[in-house]
Amino acid sequence: MKARNVVAVLAMLLTAVPAVAVELSPLETVGKKLFFDPSLSNPPGQSCASCHDPATGWTAPDAEVNANGAVMHGVIHTRYGNRKPPTVAYAGFTPIMHQAGDMTGGMGNGGMGGGMGNGMGNGGMGGGMGGGMGNMTPGALVGGLFWDGRAAGWSLGDPLAEQAMGPFLNPLEQANPNAKHVCLSVMRSDAAVEFEQVWGAGSLDCVKDVEGTYERIARSIAAYERSGEVTSFTSKFDTFWKNSQGKMPPVPMINMMNWSRFKNRGLDDMELKGLMIFNTKGKCSTCHMLQPMNGSPFPLFTDFRYHNLGIPKNPLNPFYDMPRQWNAKGASWLDQGLGAFLAKTAGATSGDGSDRDYRSVASDNVGKHRTPTLRNVDRRPAPDFVKAFGHNGFFKSLQEIVHFYNLRDVLPLCDSPNPPKDAMGGATCFPAAEVADNVNTADLGNLGLTPEEGMALIKFMKTLTDL
Repeated sequence: MKARNVVAVLAMLLTAVPAVAVELSPLETVGKKLFFDPSLSNPPGQSCASCHDPATGWTAPDAEVNANGAVMHGVIHTRYGNRKPPTVAYAGFTPIMHQAGDMTGGMGNGGMGGGMGNGMGNGGMGGGMGGGMGNMTPGALVGGLFWDGRAAGWSLGDPLAEQAMGPFLNPLEQANPNAKHVCLSVMRSDAAVEFEQVWGAGSLDCVKDVEGTYERIARSIAAYERSGEVTSFTSKFDTFWKNSQGKMPPVPMINMMNWSRFKNRGLDDMELKGLMIFNTKGKCSTCHMLQPMNGSPFPLFTDFRYHNLGIPKNPLNPFYDMPRQWNAKGASWLDQGLGAFLAKTAGATSGDGSDRDYRSVASDNVGKHRTPTLRNVDRRPAPDFVKAFGHNGFFKSLQEIVHFYNLRDVLPLCDSPNPPKDAMGGATCFPAAEVADNVNTADLGNLGLTPEEGMALIKFMKTLTDL
C-alpha cells in the first residue's frame, strides 16, 4: 500500500467537520483540538482523526487501504497494527467490562449513563422484542473498548478514556515513547492554554504529574467523542424513532405481520421491510439491539458483547509482515480477540477493588470480537468510496457481509482466500473461519434471506447514517 501525501491528508483531517453544527463545551472544545492535532504523534503527522474520520463515520478514511488490508499504517508508514479502526462515535455509552449478572461491575462513571440494560424477547418472527435476554447469558463478558475489549474501564472507570490513551503509546500507531512525550507535545500545542483553563492551573504538568496529566488528556478526548458533534443521533432512523414514541406497537415489536402499521413515521416501505427483517428473520437485533441501553436516548445497535462470527483471515492484512518484535508468529498469527486479552488478566481489579481476573473464561472467548454499533455503518464521502467491514476488514461492502451472514453455513468452504463470485457478485464459497473455536452458529450462517430481503436489510442500515 502506498503512503498518501501527508500534507493533503492533514489538510483534509483538520478541515473535516460533521454536517450538523454543535456548540461544544470548553472541555469538549479542548478534546476536539487534541483529537485533530497531528503534532501529538512521534514524529508529528498522525492525529486521532487520521484513523477516525467524520466523513467515514469516524473510522478509516482511506478507500485504498479499506479495499486491501483494511489496517491503517501508523505515523511511521512501514508499521501497521492488526485490525481495522473501529468507529469512536457512540462509544461513550460502553460500560466497564464485567460479566453479565455481576452486580459489582459495569457502572461506568465517564458520563452518559452507566449500568447495563437487558433486552427482552428474541426478535422472533411473531413479534418478539428486538434484543434478547438470551443474549445476556450470565457470565458473558460485557463492555470494554477496542475490538478485544482491552480498554476495559477498570483503571479510569471509563472505557472510552482508556481507549484514548492507547494509540498515543502504540509503536504501530502514534508511536510516542511515553506519556511525558505526549504531555510535552500538548504543552506546545494550540490547546495548552484552554487545557489549563478547563482543568485548572497546573493541570498540564509534564514533570510532577505526568500520569494525572495524561489521564486528563484522555478524558478531554473522550468528552469530545461523547459530544453531539460525534455522537449526534441525527439519522433518518432517529427521526423515525422519535415519531414512534407513544405509538403502538413500539418499534422493537416490529414483525412481518405488523410492519405496515409503522408507515408514515419517517421510513419508506423498503426501509421498513428492512427493519422488520432486521428484527426477525435476519436475527440482527439479537446482537445489534433495537432499544436504548446504558443511558442512551435511542438504540445503539450493539449488545456491548463479543462474538466469533467465523470471519476468515484477511490475507492482505499487513500485520502478517511486521517484524518479530510486534508479530512473533508472522503469517501464522491468529487473531484470538477477547480470549487473548482475558488470558492476561492475572491479578486485575477494577477501581472498587472487584476481582477482574478472567483467565478461567479466556478459552471460552477465543476468537470473539466486540459487537460494533451499526450507526454510520454506511457513511462515506462518495458512493464509490470503499469501506471495510468486520474486525479485520475482510468484507468490502454491506452486500458482502450480509451475504456471509446469510449463507456462511450453506455454501461450501473455499480452498482460496479469495472466493469466486456468481453473476450477482456474491461469493460462491467462503474460506474457513480464522479461529474455529466458539463460532456463533445460532444467530447467523443460514438465515434463508432472499435477495430482495437482503437488499431491504441493507437499505434499512443506510438509514443509520447521521446528517
